[in-house]
Amino acid sequence: MPAGIRNAILLLLALALGAGCTPRKSQLDSIRERGELRVATRNSPTTYFVDRDGETGLEFELAKLLAKRLKVRLRILQANDEQEAVQLVAAGLADIAAAGLRHKFVAAANLLPGPEYQSVTLQLVYRNGRRVPKSIADIFPDQIHLLPGSLPAAALADLQVRYPSLSFYTHQGLTGDDLLDMLEHGRIAFTVLPSNEIVHTLQLRPELRSGMALAEPEPLVWGMLRDEDRSLHDAVSALFAKLRADGKLEKLLAHFQAPVESFDYLDSRTFLDRIRTRLPLHRDIFERVAVETDLDWRFLAAISYQESHWEAEARSPTGVRGMMMLTTDTARRLGVTDRLDPEQSVRGGARYFQDLRQRIPEQVPEPDRTWMALAAYNVGLGHLEDARVLTESQGKDPDNWLHVREHLPLLGNEKWYRRTRFGYARGHEPVHFVRNIRRYYHVLLQLTQPAPPAQSWLVEAPALDLPLL
Repeated sequence: MPAGIRNAILLLLALALGAGCTPRKSQLDSIRERGELRVATRNSPTTYFVDRDGETGLEFELAKLLAKRLKVRLRILQANDEQEAVQLVAAGLADIAAAGLRHKFVAAANLLPGPEYQSVTLQLVYRNGRRVPKSIADIFPDQIHLLPGSLPAAALADLQVRYPSLSFYTHQGLTGDDLLDMLEHGRIAFTVLPSNEIVHTLQLRPELRSGMALAEPEPLVWGMLRDEDRSLHDAVSALFAKLRADGKLEKLLAHFQAPVESFDYLDSRTFLDRIRTRLPLHRDIFERVAVETDLDWRFLAAISYQESHWEAEARSPTGVRGMMMLTTDTARRLGVTDRLDPEQSVRGGARYFQDLRQRIPEQVPEPDRTWMALAAYNVGLGHLEDARVLTESQGKDPDNWLHVREHLPLLGNEKWYRRTRFGYARGHEPVHFVRNIRRYYHVLLQLTQPAPPAQSWLVEAPALDLPLL
């Protein structure tokens, strides 16, 4: 063999051996080198959706925090459902599946589950008007209609063993909305939904009801590739540990769940009817004023609905009037000459809210600042400050709305309001006021949000900046 060829072969062998000795890059190193974190999720009120500020949702905000922590961009891969989300990870196209995934589902897909961050149960859903099912026996002779994977395999097998006469029908090729449409129109009797999705659904479909749980509570987790390298898993675990320790996880969960804390059938039915009949008469006003005041028109509409049900000539027993229910003094201060003029009222209410938000102590962050400004819109800044003082006196955080709202009702108790500067107030009212507005806004978002892009796109990961609701 010629010496030149022999030397070339030896060189190639040396290079191959050298390459074989090169340590494999960790998952985190690959992500940082790539400059982006790829996360597969799905479009829903509990995971990811689009509002006035762009992409948001519980899973999106958590993923954005991880990308910020890793100092990379966040790339969202939209999956049609949970199954497609885990398939994207298994195929190496996504680093994480974050789509409201149950622990057992992730494990069954042979992915590595991340830390638990929320617990849900699968509950029976049925149509208003039928007898409330209080046990499995009450379901006979009807079927429970499912999508593939709706019930964990183990839970489904257990139900079939314990109740051999119970019938399940799994629909291929349908969506969750398809099943809910069938249920709402009486074509099927029962389906199931995770507990964290139920009231979001009921607010848009108030003819439906939730019933008994069909399985034990199950934690939600993210899914990652199962590999000897656990660098990404460790980074996710560290993020969730930090979020728990500093209270941000609790805050995020409350932020995205608060609009569904209460559900009232008649109120929701009336609200949906008035969205169809009254809102179109005033929507252009909300949109014009929103541009002027840098607020979401749906947020203004939610305040107005809470105040007046979109009645231009609404009047309370105390004399507040109009779409935004302004007092005479407030209207005069804001330059509103006719409180019954819808545009003047909405513009005045928007300016009043913005003024209140600016006067909340500067150390109060968003979104707490917005909730407190709404509470002050209802009860006044003085009483709000009294509640903040009471909150701090009880060892809680006066800059945290979740803590302040626990103490606002104390203003109606003589034992407590005697200690305050401004005295008695019906402190439970601003709590309900804020909760209702958040719920109305949440429904308006779902009904009017723009369609999400059909393809993946790059999103820079700035500091956490939660939307209004």
